[in-house]
Amino acid sequence: MARKRDDAVAELVLPDERQVEAYLRAHPDYLIRHSELLLSLSPPSRWAGEDGVLDMQVFMIDRLRDELDRVHGAAEHLIHTSRSNLSIQTRTHRAVLAILAANDMAGLAEAVSDDLPALLDVDVATLCFEPPADPIPALTVPGLLTLAPGTVARMIGGADRDCALTEDMPGDPALFGDGAGLVQSSAVVRVAPGAPCPDGMIALGSRHSHTFHAGQATELITFLARVLELCVSRLLA
Repeated sequence: MARKRDDAVAELVLPDERQVEAYLRAHPDYLIRHSELLLSLSPPSRWAGEDGVLDMQVFMIDRLRDELDRVHGAAEHLIHTSRSNLSIQTRTHRAVLAILAANDMAGLAEAVSDDLPALLDVDVATLCFEPPADPIPALTVPGLLTLAPGTVARMIGGADRDCALTEDMPGDPALFGDGAGLVQSSAVVRVAPGAPCPDGMIALGSRHSHTFHAGQATELITFLARVLELCVSRLLA
C-alpha cells in the first residue's frame, strides 16, 4: 500500500490554466470564500502593452496592499501588547494578595523576598528602609534591609519622583543583599508609610538586561508600593 501511495504522489501534476479557468467558472464564489488569495494575485493593467502609460489603478492597489500589511502588523502588535499588559496586571494582583496576607513585618519581608520574584517574574525582590529617628524593632526582622540615610532620595531623585529604572547595570548590594550578583536590570520604588517609619524602597531585580527600561509604564509597580505602604503602616501601628 505504501508503494502505491508513493507512486500516486509522484504522478501528481498541477492543473493547467484551462483546468483552473474551468474550475473557477464552475465555482464563481471561490475567491469570495478565499479572499486572502486576492492579495497574492497580480491585477491586470488597463493599458497593458502601451509604452509610456502609467497605470494608476495598479499603483493604488499596491498601496492598498501595503497599507493592509501595516494594519495587520499594527493589529498583531496591539493584541500582543494587550495580552502582555493583562499578564502583568494579573501577576501584580497576585503579588498584592501575597503582601496583604502577611500578619507581621517578618511575614511581609518573607512575602516580598520569597513570593514576589516568582509572581512578578523577576529574580530578586527586597524591601529596604532607612534608619528611623527612634528605634523600631519591627524594622530589624530578618529579610528587611537597612539603607544608609539619604539613599532613597539619591537613588530615586527628588520628592516628586517615586520610581527609578535601571536598564543595564550590576545590582547594588545595598539594595539586593546577597542577591545582587544576579541582578543586571532593576526597578526601585519609593515606599513611604509615614511617621514614625522612615522612607524605604521596594527593589526588583532581573538577571536580564533591559527588563526594566526608560519609557516603561510604572503604574503597576507604583501601585504595589502603595499597597506595601498601607501594610507597613498597619503592621507597625
